Amino acid sequence: MSAPEGPFVIGVDSSTQSTKALVVDAATGQVLARGQAPHTVSPGDRRESDPEEWWQALRTAVGQCGRAAGEAAAVSVAGQQHGLVTLDGAGDPVRPALLWNDVRSAPQRDRLVADLSGPTAWAERVGSVPAPAFTVTKWAWLRENEPEAARSTAAVRLPHDFLTERLTGQPGTDRGDASGTGWWSSATGSYDTQILELAGLDPALLPPVLSSGEAAGTVKETGDGFLTAGTLVATGTGDNMAAALGLGLLPGQPVLSLGTSGTVYAVSDRRPADPSGTVAGFADAHTGWLPLACTLNCTLAVDRMAALLSRDREDVEAGGRVTALPFLDGERTPDLPYATGLLSGLQHATTGGQVLQAAYDGAVFALLRALDRVLAEGGGGGAAAEQDTPLLLIGGGAKGAAWRETVRRLSGRAVQVPGAQELVALGAAAQAAGLLLGEDPGAVARRWRTAQGASYEPVPRDDDALARLSATLEGAGALLGRRP
Repeated sequence: MSAPEGPFVIGVDSSTQSTKALVVDAATGQVLARGQAPHTVSPGDRRESDPEEWWQALRTAVGQCGRAAGEAAAVSVAGQQHGLVTLDGAGDPVRPALLWNDVRSAPQRDRLVADLSGPTAWAERVGSVPAPAFTVTKWAWLRENEPEAARSTAAVRLPHDFLTERLTGQPGTDRGDASGTGWWSSATGSYDTQILELAGLDPALLPPVLSSGEAAGTVKETGDGFLTAGTLVATGTGDNMAAALGLGLLPGQPVLSLGTSGTVYAVSDRRPADPSGTVAGFADAHTGWLPLACTLNCTLAVDRMAALLSRDREDVEAGGRVTALPFLDGERTPDLPYATGLLSGLQHATTGGQVLQAAYDGAVFALLRALDRVLAEGGGGGAAAEQDTPLLLIGGGAKGAAWRETVRRLSGRAVQVPGAQELVALGAAAQAAGLLLGEDPGAVARRWRTAQGASYEPVPRDDDALARLSATLEGAGALLGRRP
């Protein structure tokens, strides 16, 4: 390892399952220290976490970085998108945060979409048609189901907002994460007062939206040496926006992220507005856009199928005619919040490995269908670029051969797996470095060469498997969309 050139920055990734922290050399991108601490997520249909646990996990993860963390000149926090954090007048959580994958607000989503004259109006104003993951639907759910908690709320924050405010003592958010709430208008670059009125949310409860390159503040005195008081704090952003920064993405480069959720996205110079609701028209963490589609059922759903079959996650077998739609937690793309998992085409000769491979196929099929819409909404670089540019495969699933080979077989495209790890935390570090050095954070990441990695050539596309999956989804659409 070469000697660090400095200055040092800290990037934090507060995800669904854990908080990760990296101390990075701003000049070279070299990771000098790392730490990690877990989170607890409630079981069942209540996907909730205690924000205080996120704060303690952040402190633990940064503390594990040792002396290097104390020498950092800037820090930035990226967090899971959409989560509803409600705080009282003292800044303490009123209740556990409702996470992105809590879809109990589907009825409130339906009402809100109708109240604003339907999906097209939402897409034109917000850039997205809200899914039950979006924060605006969760606030509407809270007001209807826990009115006392809503009345006790003095501030509404996103996960990264909450942690950044704990560091600085000052409220603030960024355009990237704000664009996933459903109450920030991508058309005007400000909160939409009509939508806030429909949701019953006082705009005074929301943080100001800070500009790209603007500081959120500095680390306040903590009294225990957790971080050096006065350290510069960037605005932070959502996890998907941070991952795009961490890769240094330029327009025309599509990304498949295989994690607890599956996401497909690309940066764009054109503001997206998909009235079908498949593509979320997010802003990125700089000045552009990040058309993105998300599926709820990705690595956890496939791992659950492997556990039910008592097989290792890589223990797949080719062949057979079995088809799986692993919508174990409802689904966001396609928009089926009440869906359950579905298997079809089982025969006496079907093996457990074939069923597991079918689960991989179903999860990747949903992502690739969504990718087609992302590219159509401005995330592509033209027909030639779309054909020749490899898919960047990131997230925990990118480490697995079964995921990688399924993406190659069903897409017919080359795949590139970046060698850099913890891309969300690296993107936060690039944002901190950009603030510190006065640079575009994407250019910082490109200088760090974070997207370089192993490449895999294309293989012939499995059109037979894709046709079976399309037919199964179409044939079972009414059943999958039925309320329980």
